[in-house]
Amino acid sequence: MSLRERLAGADDARAQPGGQQGLAHAAYQELKRSMHQMILDRIDLERLKRLTPEQFKHELALLVQRIIEDERIALNQNERHSLVLDIQHEMLGFGPLEPLLADADVSDILVNTFDQVYVERRGRLELTEVTFHDNAHLMKIIEKIVSRVGRRVDESSPMVDARLPDGSRVNAIIPPLAVDGPILSIRRFAANPLTIDKLLAYKSLTPPMVQVLQALGHAKVNILISGGTGSGKTTLLNVLSGFIPANERIVTIEDAAELQMRQPHVVRLETRPPNIEGKGEVNQRALVRNALRMRPDRIILGEVRGAEALDMLQAMNTGHEGSLATIHSNTPRDALARLENMVGMAGVNLSARAARQQICSAVTVVMQVSRLTDGARKLVSLQEITGMEGDVIAMHEIFRFEQSGVDAAGRVQGRFFATGVRPHFAERLRMFGAAVPDSVFDPDRVFE
Repeated sequence: MSLRERLAGADDARAQPGGQQGLAHAAYQELKRSMHQMILDRIDLERLKRLTPEQFKHELALLVQRIIEDERIALNQNERHSLVLDIQHEMLGFGPLEPLLADADVSDILVNTFDQVYVERRGRLELTEVTFHDNAHLMKIIEKIVSRVGRRVDESSPMVDARLPDGSRVNAIIPPLAVDGPILSIRRFAANPLTIDKLLAYKSLTPPMVQVLQALGHAKVNILISGGTGSGKTTLLNVLSGFIPANERIVTIEDAAELQMRQPHVVRLETRPPNIEGKGEVNQRALVRNALRMRPDRIILGEVRGAEALDMLQAMNTGHEGSLATIHSNTPRDALARLENMVGMAGVNLSARAARQQICSAVTVVMQVSRLTDGARKLVSLQEITGMEGDVIAMHEIFRFEQSGVDAAGRVQGRFFATGVRPHFAERLRMFGAAVPDSVFDPDRVFE
C-alpha cells in the first residue's frame, strides 16, 4: 500500500481544529512515521555519514520533498516545512523532544510513556501536545540519548543517568521497573547560565547575601549547599563557583557532568557505570581520591550521596579549602545528619562523635535552598557551623527568608533579613582581604 493510500483520510481531517499545521494529529503522526521509514529505505547511510550536519539536513529536505511529490501527497507550504523539520529532528536529533529542547522557557521535560509529555515553565507543570508514535519510538530516543555518553539501558540495566550535549541532566527508567512503559526525565540546563544579577532580579537572595557569598568564595570557605529536588542547588553552586579566582585549579566530580564553570583552569571528572558484565564501574569515591593527586586548589562535588562523603571531608580537612558540594536535605541540620550517615557508609569504624568532629572541622557554611509553592527558588537560610557543644554540632543562622503568606495570584509573600549574629568567619574574610561591612548583618535591613 502506498503512502498516499495509507493517508487517504488526511484530507478530510484538515477541517478539524488543532493538530499539526492543519492535519489531524493522528494523521500527521502516521504521515511522519511512514515518511521516516521510506527515507530509511531509500537513503545511503554510508554516504550520508561523510556529510556535514548542514549537508545532511539539506539532503533530507530534498528527499522529503521528492517523496511528497512522487506520492502526490497534498500538503500546503507550512505543512511541508513542518514535516521536513520533524524528519530532520527524527534523523539528526531527539525526535519530538527537539521543539521542547529549543524552548528557553522549559526547565524540565517529563515524559510519562509515549503519549503524555509534561514540561515545567516558570515553575509550573503543564501538559503538552507532544507525543511519540509508541513506546518503541520513545525507547529509540532514550537509547540515542544514553549511547552518546557511553551509557546503556536495557532489561538488565533498566535505570540510567546521562546528559544531553548541552549539559542537561537525563534520567530514564524502563520496564520491568516502569510498569506502564519507558519514563524519561530531563532537567534542562540553560544555554546562558543564571548569573548573580538574575538571581537578585528573581528575588532568590538579597544584596547583603551576595556580598557575603562573594567574600566566602574569595576566602576559600568550605560550603555545603542543601535542598530538595529542583530547588536550585546546582544553580547556586554554579553561581558560587563564579566567585573563585581565575588563577585557581578546579576539579569537578559528578555522576553526570552538568556544572558550568566559567574559570579557565577546570578539570571535569564523571563517574562510569558498570559494563554489561558488571565490571568497570568508577564511582564518586574513586574520583575524589584520584582528584587529590591532581593538585587541585578546589574540589567541587556535584552531589554527595554515599561513601565519598568521608573522602570529601578529609580533603577539606587537609588543605583543599574552598571546596563546594551539594546534598539532598530539607534543612541545614538534616544535611549534617545525612552527611554523618554517609560517612558511616564508608565502612570506617568511626564513632558518631568522631564523624561529627570531622564534619565540624571540614564544613564552615551550610546554605539551604528551597522551591516554594509558586515555583520560585530562594536561598532560605545561611548558617555557620561554630563548633561542638558536647556531642552536638553547634550552628547559628546568619540570614533567613521568612514566608508570611500567599497573594491572590498564588505568589509566595515573605521577607529576607539578617538575624543580627556576626559570624565567626568574618575574621577569616578580613584576613583574606574580603571583609564585609557590619551593616551587612544588620537585622533591621529587611528585603521583601
